[in-house]
Amino acid sequence: MSDPSGAYRRTKRTTLKRLPLRGAYDHERVHAILDRGALCQIGYVAGGQPLVLPTVYWRDGGRVYWHGSRKSHALAAMAGAEVCFTVSHLDGLVMARSAFHHSVNYQAVMAFGVARRVDDPPDKRAALQAMFDRLYPGRWARIRQPSEAELAAVTVLYLELDEVSAKARDAPPLDVEEDLAIPVWAGVAPLEVRAGVLQPCRMSVSDAAIPEGLADWTAGGPAPFR
Repeated sequence: MSDPSGAYRRTKRTTLKRLPLRGAYDHERVHAILDRGALCQIGYVAGGQPLVLPTVYWRDGGRVYWHGSRKSHALAAMAGAEVCFTVSHLDGLVMARSAFHHSVNYQAVMAFGVARRVDDPPDKRAALQAMFDRLYPGRWARIRQPSEAELAAVTVLYLELDEVSAKARDAPPLDVEEDLAIPVWAGVAPLEVRAGVLQPCRMSVSDAAIPEGLADWTAGGPAPFR
């Protein structure tokens, strides 16, 4: 379990051995990286073969959740099994004066543990509402709620955040001194996720107003989950 100081315990799997100063284990840093995004990659083993599933996730307290069809072979293989959960953000291309020192700026989280299934229908509904609150704030109250049949058709899994570490780079090029005189541009090209122009459904009711908050979500605006 995480300790009272607000940091996750370090284990052999989460302790950074290379460039350990880039590592972090505190709740605040780990949660901030997780809350920046919505897409994760989950490693698992099925039939003796290692596989990776990219899927949407959300964090609620000390857990991360993901969902899919009840018929999903991937989710069936994960339930009750060890998984490796990862999230990463590419923040910039780092261009140095030598090929060796080119790099990228990034933030990443890796977590290990056993994936658990949410079986109780009220808990499953609450978990899905938490996903909406995370990705589509305010929308849950405006839309039709899942029917019992729809709820039963969905599998929701979660992972307790326990064995977790973060790693990040946010720095300029780290050229060696003898390369500094090379007459080539060096620096960082920042990268970020941006929102595009809203694209209304062609079958929408003509008088359906765009909710407040979405009206300003136009090209160049920040993604809603950042």
